[in-house]
This record gives sequence, C-alpha cells and structure tokens, in this order.
Amino acid sequence: MSKEHRPLLMRANRLLGAALVEHNLVKIEDLETANEKLIELVGAGQPRQCTILGILAYDLKVLKEDDMLHHIVETDGVGLVDLREYEVPDDAKKYIDVDACWATWSIPFDREEEFFFVATAYYLSPAVRSYWEKQLGGPVLWFGTTLETIADYLEKLAVPHASVEPVAPPKAPAAPANPAAAVSAPAPAAAK
Repeated sequence: MSKEHRPLLMRANRLLGAALVEHNLVKIEDLETANEKLIELVGAGQPRQCTILGILAYDLKVLKEDDMLHHIVETDGVGLVDLREYEVPDDAKKYIDVDACWATWSIPFDREEEFFFVATAYYLSPAVRSYWEKQLGGPVLWFGTTLETIADYLEKLAVPHASVEPVAPPKAPAAPANPAAAVSAPAPAAAK
C-alpha cells in the first residue's frame, strides 16, 4: 500500500472501531487490543491483514461479521451484495484505486446514470463514506459485503483473467545436431 493511503487506512479503521463500540457491537477493551495488533500489521505491509474488523472477528473472535452486516441492514437500510460472480463494467473500473480500496475495504462496482454503487465492509466508518463520496463526486448507493468478498475481488483485479492465453516468449533457435555445422562459412560475394 502506498504511503499516501496509510492515513486513510488508519482513519477508516479508527472510526470503524469507534462506531462498533458506539453501537455496542464490541467492548472498548477488545477494540484497544485490536488496535495494538493493527499497528503491528500496518508496519508489516500486508493490506489483506490491515483491518480492525478482521482482527475483531477472526483473531479475537469478539464480533461476527454477519452481526455487523445485519446491524447496518436493520439500522441504516443498507443492501448487501456479493461480488464473487459480478463482472464490474469497464466504465466503473476507472474509479477503482486499488490502494484506496484496500485502505477503506470498499469497491466502486457500478454506475447508473449519476449514481455510484459501492460495496464496503466498512460502512460504519464515516471516513470511508466521506472519502468515496468525495472521490466519486456524485451520489453513492452503499452496499454491505464481507471482508473476504472485498479481498478476493481486489486480488482478482491483480491477476490476469485465466481465460486469456499468456503470450509465450520467442523460442531460441534450435542448436544444430552437428556442432561443426554451427561454424558458418563465409557468405558468397555479391554479384557485380
């Protein structure tokens, strides 16, 4: 992740953590423990691991990601989306900054007229919502999704599609069977 996105990552995680405590989804003590682990992971430079939500849900096991998704559906009316089989249109791909997506755990995945569709595992973080609303410059329809869905999609973006045949490097000329034949005779003189 680029250094320019690190403050965004830290702010997104800090405000998500605060929202999780505010909505009684985690205890402050668990958040403090998760924050310490997050600082270590950010230093290691592994974007897939740099998530306060992942630490709380999968390392500390004090929150279920499904409970948080259920909460945002019930309290904020956010829809859910699964991007595993979704092909993002080319015109929406131009809005995807992979480092910003990792920092915010969000992906702009479609556009319909002036509306942008953004999938996020970090809906409860005001920093994430304000970042994407500013970046996209139009109204955003938010959809909740899991960390795994976001990570798998971003990793898929980094890997060329399997259906495309890789171009083989040019083959070196085959060595002659008789090494003596490898010595070339002088070229005939050009006719006058």
